[in-house]
Amino acid sequence: MGHFTNGIMMKNMLYPVLILLIFYALLCAIAYLKQEKLLFYPESLPQNFTFQFPGRFEEHFLNSDDGAQINALLFRCEQAKGVVLYFHGNAGSLRTWGSIAPDFTEKGYDLLLPDYRSYGKSRGKLSERALHDDALLAYDWLRDRYPDNEIIVYGRSLGSGIAVRLAAERSPKMLILESPFYSMADLAARSMPFLPTSLLLQYPLCSDKYIVNVRCPVVLFHGSDDEVVPYDSSVRLADLLGDESVLTTIVGGRHNDLASFDEYQKKLTELLTKGSRPDSSE
Repeated sequence: MGHFTNGIMMKNMLYPVLILLIFYALLCAIAYLKQEKLLFYPESLPQNFTFQFPGRFEEHFLNSDDGAQINALLFRCEQAKGVVLYFHGNAGSLRTWGSIAPDFTEKGYDLLLPDYRSYGKSRGKLSERALHDDALLAYDWLRDRYPDNEIIVYGRSLGSGIAVRLAAERSPKMLILESPFYSMADLAARSMPFLPTSLLLQYPLCSDKYIVNVRCPVVLFHGSDDEVVPYDSSVRLADLLGDESVLTTIVGGRHNDLASFDEYQKKLTELLTKGSRPDSSE
């Protein structure tokens, strides 16, 4: 009778553990299979959509080796000193991102703004490799029109992980990062510390790994009150480079409002008009 009773007790104890393990496995499966929906928020546009922005711009389609098409807008200014290749954040499309163009064209730089696969009019299967290959495609397309020493690579939020690796593999004049993460693995671990995110991530976007191979000047902008990507992400990236980088802290800045701060516009103007890094203002 005692053995029978002990057996029942053991089973009763194991059931909750088994249920917890099944629940945890389901969480891991959801995190793995649904992470693109958690990470990317694209706006799809019909192919006949007409962009409307002030100023001069051209629409282009860049064809990748795997048959994908990357839609991009090239904004022009008078007597450009160079061009900024801008990788935007994880939401929207060129329909809204095109509004940033005056921040660059009014300072004397053309701006190439590509949409990621599944964003806007861009088509093709999304993957981390595709993101990096498409970035190289955009850069090399620009290099047929501008020399390396006139190309500035700019990455904002999600785009920072793409911009860092691109700058490590090419030779732009400068790399500018706005609200960058240390790595997507680091950001995911902060957001979901209860999951083995390093094993589940399909988009690790290891900026920390590649930034040490960037040979051009690196400038970082980060808001002190960023609610999405912690401010210390930029501090840690800057520490990897030491004197080879400059971190400009936007006091009171959050994740999506840095361009509204005079300090950001002042530093960006200094970068684009003088072509040199600003002094750090941490």
